[in-house]
Amino acid sequence: MTKPFLFTRVGYAYLPTTDIEGSIAFYTTNLGLKLINKFEDRGSLIAILHYPHQHAIALVLIETKDKAPIVLQRNGDEYPILALNCPDIEYTYTTLKEAGIEVEPLQQLGNGEAKYFYFRDNQGNYLEAAWSQWDPEDDIKEGF
Repeated sequence: MTKPFLFTRVGYAYLPTTDIEGSIAFYTTNLGLKLINKFEDRGSLIAILHYPHQHAIALVLIETKDKAPIVLQRNGDEYPILALNCPDIEYTYTTLKEAGIEVEPLQQLGNGEAKYFYFRDNQGNYLEAAWSQWDPEDDIKEGF
């Protein structure tokens, strides 16, 4: 008999928002997430958003009165708090730029095995769009 696992995967990514409707619109319209559920919990709204991949983790928007984007530092510089995988990063880059989202230059690692760029959501959270030749493929959920 094998020993049971303590954990099997990351389940959710939490992001604060002072404007839950605006954040839902940003993530669904610009980043392709789908709103699965919205409900009140402990005095504020929670929104559950999913990507189409069968085993993608949920993005959970937490309504708060505290206007404070999450900030992560790496050697004194701001670092993204969340990386979103792109099957076609050039398409994603162009689409976000054309939508008026300020995107930083597209970067390449190695001999093109990985590419990424940074941008901010409507609340100022610093995000990364990422692609690599090692990204796993997954089945798409029904209804997307």
